[in-house]
Amino acid sequence: MNLTQEYQLVVLQPQGCLDSDNSKTFREQLASLVPQPHQLWVIDLSKVDFIDSSGLAVLVNGFSAARSSGCRLVICNMQAPVRIIFELTQLSLVFEIFDSYDTVLDKFNP
Repeated sequence: MNLTQEYQLVVLQPQGCLDSDNSKTFREQLASLVPQPHQLWVIDLSKVDFIDSSGLAVLVNGFSAARSSGCRLVICNMQAPVRIIFELTQLSLVFEIFDSYDTVLDKFNP
């Protein structure tokens, strides 16, 4: 799906707990993506109710891979417990975080 002429959209929606036991699938999904300039990776966390350091590491690695290739990674739909972890670790200052998927679309598809 083309979001705009500027961005091609890729949406990932992990589920459950992103912890050391369960983040493997999400890590593999992110690793399988080849970041391209003009891609927008949207990580929809609406179905994630817990995240620990291993889950955060997956997101940080994905963010680094995307950024180094001129791709943009944003996060949306965080549940309150996950948002608190992002705020405590100050990763809320690193990632672009949107309240909803629609807000992402509004921002990147004027």
